[in-house]
Formats: sequence, C-alpha cells, structure tokens
Amino acid sequence: MTRADVDATNTSRRLPRTPRESVLSKPYRALTLGCVSTILLIAFEAMAIGTAMPAAAEALDGLSLYAFAFSAFFTTSLLGMAVSGQWCDRTGPLGPVTAGIAAFSGGLLLSGAAQTMWMFVAGRAAQGLGGGLVIVALYVTVRRAYPEHLRPAALAAFSAAWVVPSMTGPVIAGTVTEHLGWRWVFLGITVLVVLPLLVMLPALRAQAGGPPEGAGSAPARFDLRRLRPAGAVALGAGLLQLGGQELRWLSLLPAGLGLALLAPAAVRLMPRGTFRAARGLPSAILLRALVSAAYYTTQSFLPLMLISQRGLSYTAAGLALVVSGLLWATGAQLQSRPRLERHRYRLVSLGTVLICCGVALVPAVLVDAVPVWTPAVVLSLGALGMGMVVASVGVVVLRLSEPEEAGGNIAALQAADSLSNAVMLTIVGTAFAALGGGTAGAGAGAGHGAEATSAVGPEAFLAVYALAAVAGALAILVGRRVNPGYGVGDDGA
Repeated sequence: MTRADVDATNTSRRLPRTPRESVLSKPYRALTLGCVSTILLIAFEAMAIGTAMPAAAEALDGLSLYAFAFSAFFTTSLLGMAVSGQWCDRTGPLGPVTAGIAAFSGGLLLSGAAQTMWMFVAGRAAQGLGGGLVIVALYVTVRRAYPEHLRPAALAAFSAAWVVPSMTGPVIAGTVTEHLGWRWVFLGITVLVVLPLLVMLPALRAQAGGPPEGAGSAPARFDLRRLRPAGAVALGAGLLQLGGQELRWLSLLPAGLGLALLAPAAVRLMPRGTFRAARGLPSAILLRALVSAAYYTTQSFLPLMLISQRGLSYTAAGLALVVSGLLWATGAQLQSRPRLERHRYRLVSLGTVLICCGVALVPAVLVDAVPVWTPAVVLSLGALGMGMVVASVGVVVLRLSEPEEAGGNIAALQAADSLSNAVMLTIVGTAFAALGGGTAGAGAGAGHGAEATSAVGPEAFLAVYALAAVAGALAILVGRRVNPGYGVGDDGA
C-alpha cells in the first residue's frame, strides 16, 4: 500500500510455523477479527451510501451537492492515506488506526445529525480522512503482525469482507431509510465502528505497536515533501468542487486555483508517463483511474435515477446494486486461475469492454419501454469487468515494479483511484446541477418512490452517464497499452 508496507516487510515479526496455524489461530484471532470487522463496517457504509443518498439530499434540500457528498470522501481519503503511511513509519499502525476510526465515527455522526447539506458533506469528508488513515494502517499491520506465510490469507480475508456488504448493504440501507429514516443508516453504524477497535486494541499494541525495528530510538519525522503533493491534491480538489457547485462566473476563481494546485501535484504523485499513457506500468495506473471513475460514477447515480425517473422505492433501487458485488467477486476469481495467467493482458482488454458496455447501457432505463431491471443486469456486466481489471491491474503493477519501487507504485495506484473519483464526481456533479439536477427533491420521501414527482429531467442523468461512458471508452484504449511489449505475445515474451 505505502512505503510503510515495504519497510515492514523486512521487519515483520516471524513466529514459528505450525501445521495448523492460520489467521484465526489464537495468536492472531483477535487481531484478524478486529481488522476484518473494521473493513466490513467501512465497506457496508460505502455500499449503503448510494441507497441512502437520494433521501438525504432531498431532506436537506441539497440535490445540487449530490455528487460532492461522494467526491468529498475520496478527496480527503487521499490525504489520509499519505499521512497514515508516514505515521506508521514513525510510531506504528496503532495511532493511525485509532485516529482513523475516531474520525470515521465522528464523520458518521456529523452526517447523520446534519441539518444542512454542507454539514452532511463535511461529515463525508471526515469519513474519507478516517478511512484513508485506517486502510493503509491495516495493511501495514498485516506486514508487521503476521508471518509471511499467513499474509495472503489475511489479505484474502480483507477482500472477502467486501463481499457481504456489497450484496446486503444497499438493501439494508433501503429498508432502514424507508422505515426508520436515512439518518439511521449513518447513526446506526457510528457505535458499531468502535467495537472492532476495542477487540483488536490489545493485540494491535502487542503485535504491531511501536516504530519499525531498526528505525532507531527517535521516531522519524514527517517528511513534508512527501505529504505536500497529497495535500495540494486534496486542497485543489476541494477548491475545484467548490467552484463547480456554484454556477457563476465568480466560481471560475476557486475552480482555476484548484486546477492550478491539483494538476502539478497529481503529476508528482504518479509514475512518469502516467498521464500520457506510456506503455506498461504508467498505463496500468491510468487504467485503474479511468475504470474506477466510470464505474463508481455510474453506481453512485443509479439509485437516484431509478427513484426519481422510474418511481422505485429506496429498497427496490438498492436491489439494483446487489448482484454487482457478486459479479465483481466472480471476475476477480476468474482472473486468478493459473491457466489464465498467460492471457493476463487479454483479460484486461476484455474487462474494459465489459465495463464500457455496462456503463453506456445503464441510462437506457430512462426510456419507459425499457424494463426497470435492465440497469441491474448491465451494471453487473460492468462489475464482472471491474473484478477482472482491478485485480489484474494490481498483479501487473507488482509484476512491472522493481522491488524497491513496489510500495510506492501500489500507493500511486490507490491515489489514482481516489483522485479520479474525486475529479470525475466533481465534473459530473457540475453538469448535473447545470442541467437542473438541484431544482427538486430526489423523489420518494420515507415511503414509496412511485408516489413522488421530480423536476429533474432525464437530460441531467444523460450528461452524467455520457461523461462516464467517455471514461469507459478511454479505458478501452488505455487497456491496450498495459502490455509493456509491443507487437509481441499476450504474455509479453
């Protein structure tokens, strides 16, 4: 994940291996359960937000800020990841995990109690900061607390923690929103997030606490040169979002200043050649950014579109996201089969086509004659492609990285993911608001979306999905440049 991962690889505590040893063996049980539970709850919130957001935006009269509630999370998570990596280098993962869970819980509380949409967005920003701190620190914990032969199983458990929330989160959030209100989607998780910390705190302190071995008695200082680009990107993205929200000439000032900060800092965060799609590693990282922007934008606006344009209830709209989680996991499992390894780059190309098709076909539901379940089917097609591409890109990045650069390149991969989502959601949010997306309630109230009317026209959603489809089409082109060989076989040989 970060340079801390690489440093920790050489300093992990290696315990004697026993034949029956696993991540749930007594020495690791509390730590594993605590880490997985934390990721489970963060994942649940990430999957539930899409279903609850239409109701929150309507209640807070903030539909014009709909996209910024998502982009604020990604913007601050970038900064949280950068800070967490250095914090782990200085004192170990205990501090970032504790602070991250506190920030995440505080953000949930702020969003759940929000009286204005800006207050809600501020809560989402706090959640992003906390999530960025926690996720990096937990991966560092794996490096430091588990012996090498158990690390794959620990990371697999982390990935598995996303499957159940992806399949149940939208439906549960829809049901809670209809019967208890959208606020309880956030307030209900607030206390639960603290519980995993209490479970794993003693083990985390004992097995992964303190600075890395060999770091010396004095903790390392924060390297502001490494933090400055991430801070500039976060500030620039925030100013860009502020300018995009107000459709006035005066808004060009913060938007222009945001671009001036964001663009050069983003170039410094990424490997050379990323933004010109240089063949091999740079294109792999750019591809991750493009597919993430296309797919997440599509997913974020789908419940709102189904509620406001086709009159679905919150629970029914959430069902459109359920199958996607299972197909994503299927795609990831498919690419992991040993016999398909020699076709790695072809899998990437195929996956990008599936993603683009899925994204481009979702807005067909705006036509009344199209069955309302169509988006669930086509988005699942895109999810299958995402599982293939995201996992394959991770494999390719590690394969094409020098050992001493692997940690930094993985960090760049994650930064590209968060940055692309923040920028893309800012752009589509501006287009959505400009085309009337902020002029009316989202739809259903607490009961049934079919009874609601909305002044949001289909053109606002068409603009969102057109931009997402452009990102998907670019991903197809960039996906062909991931293979570092030119005019050679699929395996690059």
